[in-house]
Amino acid sequence: MGIQITPSVLNADLARLADEVARIPSADWVHVDVMDNHFVPNLTLGLPVVESLARRSALPIDAHLMIEDPDRWAPAYAEAGAGSVTFHLEAAAAPVRLARELRAKGARASMALKPATPVEAAATMLGELDMLLLMTVEPGFGGQKFLELCLPKIRRARELVSAAGLEVWLQVDGGVSVETVERCAEAGADVFVAGSAVYSAEDPDAVVEQLRGLAQGASGAGA
Repeated sequence: MGIQITPSVLNADLARLADEVARIPSADWVHVDVMDNHFVPNLTLGLPVVESLARRSALPIDAHLMIEDPDRWAPAYAEAGAGSVTFHLEAAAAPVRLARELRAKGARASMALKPATPVEAAATMLGELDMLLLMTVEPGFGGQKFLELCLPKIRRARELVSAAGLEVWLQVDGGVSVETVERCAEAGADVFVAGSAVYSAEDPDAVVEQLRGLAQGASGAGA
């Protein structure tokens, strides 16, 4: 599968969202953070925006649902055109059933863990997932500092995926930048969400390519 870079539009100009996505043509996905002001203390984009962007964007959408009751709401994001839908283990009532429903609707099923949630909590469900997202900041706000304490968790997740012989992507989200991406890749991550690091740059796509190169070098994947 190789290294993938999925910039978050949380830090983009939301009044020009389609244009902002067009500034990152080298990205593999566009990461859309959905927050409900209940599961996390912030309110951001919702289903209508994802649906509209899916029609306009040349990039597939990676929807990260930081919301309560994803069992009820997550399938609608698959129906809206998101290619990957991530729900939080901490919020899901029936995570296996939800993952299967997302797959049945044509989306990749992904599950996220907050920094304090041990990766072992997801170990028995890895076979039901296409991707596991490890938050490397507390979810809710962009621009936070990367939590170094998450690196052993990334390594442990990679060990569990490898031991099970699965092809589950391992995504990291939070404080990912040119200063931190190599450590995440060395630990075993292969999908990287970067928001402020990309959209604070004059040339966002150049940062996408820089992040990819650094991650490939650190993971041994080659350029």
